[in-house]
Amino acid sequence: MSDIPKNTMMAVVTTGTGGYERLEYREVAMPEPGPGEVLLQVLAAGINNTDINTRLGWYSSEVKSGTQASREDVEHADGGWSGATPFPLIQGTDCCGRVIAVGDGGDEAPIGTRVLVRSCMRQNGFSSMDTVWLGSNFDGAFAQYVKVPAGEVFAIDSDWSDAELATLPCAYGTAENMIHRAGVTAGERVLVPGASGGVGSALIQLLKRRGAEVIAVTSAAKREMVLKIGADRVLCREDDPVAAIGESCVDVVIDNVAGPGFGTMLKLLRRGGRYASSGAIAGPIVELDMRDMYLKDITLIGCTAWDEPVFGNLISYVEKAEIRPLLAATYPLDQIAEAQKVFQQKRHAGKIVLIPGP
Repeated sequence: MSDIPKNTMMAVVTTGTGGYERLEYREVAMPEPGPGEVLLQVLAAGINNTDINTRLGWYSSEVKSGTQASREDVEHADGGWSGATPFPLIQGTDCCGRVIAVGDGGDEAPIGTRVLVRSCMRQNGFSSMDTVWLGSNFDGAFAQYVKVPAGEVFAIDSDWSDAELATLPCAYGTAENMIHRAGVTAGERVLVPGASGGVGSALIQLLKRRGAEVIAVTSAAKREMVLKIGADRVLCREDDPVAAIGESCVDVVIDNVAGPGFGTMLKLLRRGGRYASSGAIAGPIVELDMRDMYLKDITLIGCTAWDEPVFGNLISYVEKAEIRPLLAATYPLDQIAEAQKVFQQKRHAGKIVLIPGP
């Protein structure tokens, strides 16, 4: 095994479900990579909805409200992605890092290489939908160092900054996976609710890269920003989308908002249309008129496990300058509570990123 620089590091440890008091910035033991693992110095770590949702226990079946309404004073034993979260946990799903050590018997050639970590890991192979997630199932990137499976790190040759690269993994991986699963092709019309967030803004860029027509939905304050990213048309949240664009007029809806607007999304789809989702910001419980689904031959696509081509494709898009980063702000790692408060206000566009100290 390569030399490890020290015995301890600073990290943000989430001690359980609850409020910001559950985020403890403290000294912890340095992780040691085992066989098949590498140790990374974390250069930058993006903030995602899932970090906050996990801390709040939002994934629990007991929770019926949207993410913004989740209570901080309620314990949810099953509040993680797949049951109980293994608290205490170092969260952080997005990681831009540098390889500094490898486990026994590992290839030392990557040492010194700047990499991105594939957040969603199909530990039983891509023929199985079983997943583990960095920062949700095991310790993640809200730390100075992190150990990960060697097969989940991807070298990247790009002039993007560390913080810009840290905007990529979770948001763009989730967006590209939904586009891939929905089979979006050039010329198709795609509706994207929640278009100004990390996943939504990634969707616009990735859809335009494929030659799709994008109709985005966002707040009036962010309309111009969403147009600048590349949306062909922008509807405001207060608009009636059926009145604005008509029924049965889009080929695909990629929707991480859900909530009360879900039924309307199906009315907007053409016969044979596809609806893909990997989230439910406005609420997980929706009203479905089965007639809209079966009479129009609609396909509903749930997307969590990333398919094999997704992350490698993203790396290539960056290296070929086919997409660009949307970095809203950076904060030191020890200011994570303030960064998450700003994140939850939803006034920003793009991603907020944490920078660990040396």
